[in-house]
Amino acid sequence: MHTSLINPEQAVTCLSALAQSSRLKIFRLLVVAGDEGCTVGNIGKRLELPAATLSFHLKELSHSGLIEKRQQGRYVNYVANYKQMKSLIEFLSEQCCEGVEQTDCLIETEICD
Repeated sequence: MHTSLINPEQAVTCLSALAQSSRLKIFRLLVVAGDEGCTVGNIGKRLELPAATLSFHLKELSHSGLIEKRQQGRYVNYVANYKQMKSLIEFLSEQCCEGVEQTDCLIETEICD
C-alpha cells in the first residue's frame, strides 16, 4: 500500500484552500504558468482581483503549501508546488478501487496499479 506524503489534516487544509473560486482560479493559473510562475501584479490583472483580496488568497494558498513564492530580482513570483499537489492527489486516490475488481476500477493511476 502506498502512503501519501501528507496527512489527513494537511489534506483538509489544501482542500479548504481550493474550496473558494478565486483561490482555485489562482492555483490553476499558476499550474499552467509552470516553473516561471506569475508576479502578484500579473495574477491580479489576469484574474481581475484587487490587491488586498489577492494578498489574502495568496496567503491562504501559501499556508496550504500548494503555492510558493520566489524572489526573482525585484519581483516576487508565485509558483504552484507540484509536489504538494501530487501528494494531495495521491492522498485522495490512495485507497482507490479497494473492494472492487481491478478491471472495474475507473481511475488509472500508478497508485491503483
